[in-house]
Amino acid sequence: MSEPSHTAGRDAAPARTAFAGHDEHADVAALVVTHNSASHLDALIRSLRREAAGQSIRLVIVDNSSKDDTIAIAQRHADAMTVITGANLGYAGGVNRAMAAAGEADSYLVLNPDLTLQPGCVAALRDRRRRSGAGIVVPAIMDAEGAQTLCLRNEPSLAAALADVALGARRRPSWIPSETVCAPAEYASARQADWATGAAMLIDSAVAEAVGTWDERFFLYSEETDFCRRARERGFTIWYEPAARVHHAAGGSGSSLELEKLLAVNRVRYARKHMSRLRAALFRGLVALNALARGYDRTQRAVLRTVADERSWRQLPAASRLTRQP
Repeated sequence: MSEPSHTAGRDAAPARTAFAGHDEHADVAALVVTHNSASHLDALIRSLRREAAGQSIRLVIVDNSSKDDTIAIAQRHADAMTVITGANLGYAGGVNRAMAAAGEADSYLVLNPDLTLQPGCVAALRDRRRRSGAGIVVPAIMDAEGAQTLCLRNEPSLAAALADVALGARRRPSWIPSETVCAPAEYASARQADWATGAAMLIDSAVAEAVGTWDERFFLYSEETDFCRRARERGFTIWYEPAARVHHAAGGSGSSLELEKLLAVNRVRYARKHMSRLRAALFRGLVALNALARGYDRTQRAVLRTVADERSWRQLPAASRLTRQP
């Protein structure tokens, strides 16, 4: 069984924008999990290099068995560390491999490969962490057209799931329970949140040590929900910082019927992990009822069948067996 490819050194970029080596102090270790990300990766790395002026950033790229030119693009940046897993470990598995390879840093910045960071993003995240004592800080996420996305979330609940059945994904007033934080005013200033979408997340080293690894049973979706909950249970807070901004091209994980099914099923798996047996059963019923209420859509009909038939869950996307050890 072969070892993964690790590349380290310096590329031709000016010294002030070089990434920190493994034996150097890093204010931030940026962790990027890739899977067929060739069309986005260079743009993310360029934006990270700009952020390396005035603060030390180590870049670790973990590739989940890409079939395109992702690995070649990553390895062109000789001062980044590239870890080739030889399998698709899922997002949580990739983050765990990146964290293990990154070594010591003051904080860890988990990033989707289809992001670019606006200038000053990392400094603003770190400043919010210092001023608030937050364990995790998340930025504002802008879509490809520059509009702000609703990235903040409330803890999943039966009340919010029931409201989803009645109202669907539409925005709703704050007095109606919702897992998504919908009110634009909530995004105007820094605030605490239960969790946020996992596209960009600065994690203090104390949180990483206390919470431990991301739960790899969540191949994709709900893994960040679970990690943030475990952080909160250990007394850490999650903060949103609007002065830190990233642009998200979206679609980095792809979109397919199988992923839609996985999204629904992982919400049920999360409920089973963190709710009582009765509440988890009710939550599963509401997830199924939500799909049933939208049965005019072929995708939702397929989601309903999958949620109802637990035997079919074994056929959903899951981590593939390693052919190389990280």
